[in-house]
Amino acid sequence: MVLESLFNPFAVKKKPWEMFIAGFVYALVGLTLSYLVFREVSGLLTVFLIVMATLPMLYTTIKNEEEIDLKYDTEWKLLKEHAKVLIFLVFLFLGITSALALAYVFLPSETSTVIFSLQEKAIVNTNNNVQGGITHFGLLTKIFLNNLKVLFFCITFSFLYGTGAIFILTWNASVVATAMGNFFKMELAKGASLIGLPAISSYFSAASFSFLRYMTHGILEMASYFVAGLAGGIISIALIKHNLKEDRVLMDALDMILISVGILIVAALVEVYVTPLMF
Repeated sequence: MVLESLFNPFAVKKKPWEMFIAGFVYALVGLTLSYLVFREVSGLLTVFLIVMATLPMLYTTIKNEEEIDLKYDTEWKLLKEHAKVLIFLVFLFLGITSALALAYVFLPSETSTVIFSLQEKAIVNTNNNVQGGITHFGLLTKIFLNNLKVLFFCITFSFLYGTGAIFILTWNASVVATAMGNFFKMELAKGASLIGLPAISSYFSAASFSFLRYMTHGILEMASYFVAGLAGGIISIALIKHNLKEDRVLMDALDMILISVGILIVAALVEVYVTPLMF
């Protein structure tokens, strides 16, 4: 209850940057406890503990968004309100990702390997699926369809469990953090012989490259998943409260799903055509 009560979901819509701190704290606490108590499965347990800390706040937020659907008559006003939630959810994702990436980089290699073993396997499997002689369009199609599958599960989990999408999103955050941390270490190794200002510069360069390498398209993907999860959660709560007879609720949720698919298309285009040009 202590972690859950640190941040007010109604206040953070006005100060979304506080969600970065929340995500950072939740991730560090979850990682520490999972490693101390259940070391062998600490990678997955970390995700569960982070989810447990965020659930009450996210449920309150989604419930409030469903009530807003009944309050406003125009779709534009509804989308503006939902955009505020999207911003603070993105900050939450960034906080979780940053904390786990820092843990991966600065913990001893033996410890980080134990904690992030499942995430490392997921990265290897993903890379194997997109390797080989594949055209840009083929890669674009493969990435989009894979992300669309994740989007579907976000909607389904949120519909069935209210805030269920947060588990998928937190797992994705842990995988992205592992990839960022690994990329940072590889970039840092290139300048291992440097000392003084060049060494400091290599640290900043490695950190910037690792962040931009995965966040250039990653932010768009996560935003898409959050929008879809929010839509599924709104439908779920409206169904429980018997508000589905209100056309506004269903139309708003449908618009959000279409928007999430549109964002996902842009994310895939950026990942295939823009990110490789930068790195």
